Amino acid sequence: MNTLPRAIAAILAAALLPAHATPPETTPPNADACEDTALVHRLLAKDLGTRRFDFATIVRANSGKEVIPLDRENKVHRLLLDHIEEALASTIRRQNRDDAPVRQAGRINEASRYFEDDIMERLDAINGIACAPAPTVAGHMQRSGYPDLRLVHEESGTVFYVDPKLYRQGSENSTFRTFYFEPKTDTLKITDDAVHLILGIEHDGNTGEWNFRGWRISCLANLSVRLKAEFQASNADMYRDCELSILPEAP
Repeated sequence: MNTLPRAIAAILAAALLPAHATPPETTPPNADACEDTALVHRLLAKDLGTRRFDFATIVRANSGKEVIPLDRENKVHRLLLDHIEEALASTIRRQNRDDAPVRQAGRINEASRYFEDDIMERLDAINGIACAPAPTVAGHMQRSGYPDLRLVHEESGTVFYVDPKLYRQGSENSTFRTFYFEPKTDTLKITDDAVHLILGIEHDGNTGEWNFRGWRISCLANLSVRLKAEFQASNADMYRDCELSILPEAP
């Protein structure tokens, strides 16, 4: 290809610029932008959308604590598991009553707190067992975040982390995300080597008049999890410099 006409055109364009004119300059990215770009490239290279991680490994890396498998042959494990199932049965019977506290909830997400409180009270009332909201590493009581409850067999010091969850009948095989664990530092709530249990409580989906049918107990020692890397912003972030345009009245 003959590039001579292009070269001539470039020379003429430069000659026609005003004497004081300078070519436009691009602002080089600052150090923070370069670091952010490199981080995004590293995240993309890890293929996080399909990669899976052992939950026990994540817990160990974040807390230094071990996720202990539930051993049904272990006398203390069996005792605590029996008490948990008794508390679940009693709680479900109570929450199925017409005058149950859970009937005050408008959404099923709001209903789980009633189960947490009821199960905690029943377990904590048993001699030789203590059950309370799991504290943070700083010793503060915090209801949000995993795990919900810390159950302790006082004589042996055995710890179970117990996390009640409500799920709709028929959704037990759903692939939607329902379990979340966010690695933390000061607000981390895993402070012991412990058995980690999800108490899945099944309901019929009849909003406000739910019927709770039974439960599934899942040990998380062999759970594999995915990491969802996402960038987030709030309404305050997005609309900080925006004014509301009011819809004009109809003529």
